[in-house]
Parts: sequence; structure tokens; C-alpha cells
Amino acid sequence: MNKQEKTQEIDRLLSILNANTKIYLADCSSLSVEKVNQLRRSCYDKKVSMSVVKNTLLAKALERANDSNLAQLIPALKGQTALMLTETSNVPAKLIKEFRKGGDKPQLKAAYVEEMIFIGDDKLDSLANLKSKNELIGEVIGLLQSPIQRVIGGLENKFKGGDEAAA
Repeated sequence: MNKQEKTQEIDRLLSILNANTKIYLADCSSLSVEKVNQLRRSCYDKKVSMSVVKNTLLAKALERANDSNLAQLIPALKGQTALMLTETSNVPAKLIKEFRKGGDKPQLKAAYVEEMIFIGDDKLDSLANLKSKNELIGEVIGLLQSPIQRVIGGLENKFKGGDEAAA
């Protein structure tokens, strides 16, 4: 890769980093080609973009990113790195957990989710348990509907009971 190609790749990575708020870095180095392809298919099915990147180029892009917090991910760039991008914050963590039930790879190196930095594979459970935006909205709607449903149920019972007393 010549200098111009490296510069283009850094710029491409920089635009990707600046456009995403949910970024995962994973280590897939010990996976066979067949397992990596299975992981890629799983990612595709769950709308997660996955690509293997060069650590040095990604480090330069992280240094130049709009969000200076992304530079905290640089120490995690050792060995082979898979860059995973998503719209739903917990999906890559769930994918990694599901995929490695048969072994210890892939491992989470680091993640950047909604302006928070997570370093290390020990953060995988925390990330997998994060609620997505849609899950949170559903919970809020459920909480708002609950008191209304009780009031309506109480009114229905009162009117049903009132009709029986008059009959």
C-alpha cells in the first residue's frame, strides 16, 4: 500500500468514525476463515457492518476524529482488529457473546457507544445488557399506559357493576 492509498484509507476510516456513535473493536485473529465468514454473515443478518482494518491506519483516524474521546480506543489496537458498526448499541455485543459459545473468540477489545468508552472483554456483558433506543421507548410507553389502563379498567368495572345494580 503506497502513501496515497494509506491516506485515502485513513480518510475513509475517519469519515466512518465521524458518522457513527456505536463502534466496536473485536479480535478475530484465532478464528478460521470459515468462522470469520459465519461471523460476517451473522453481522450482515443483524445489520452490523464488519471489516478488518489495519491498526496503524485506524489509530491515525482515531486521533483525527471529531470526538477526541475516540483516541482512548488506540491502546486496544493490538493484533488483528475487526471494526464493527451498528445502529443498535447492544447488537454487536450480543453477536459476539452468541458466536463464542463454542470458544473464546472473538473477543471484545473496546467499544465506543453513545460517547462512552468501554475497554476490554470484561465489558461485554455490560454492553450486551444495554437497552436499545426502541427498547427504552417501549418501556416508557408501557409505564405511561399502565396507570391509564388501570383507570379505564376501574371505570369499566364501576359502570358494569352500576348496570347490574339497576337491573
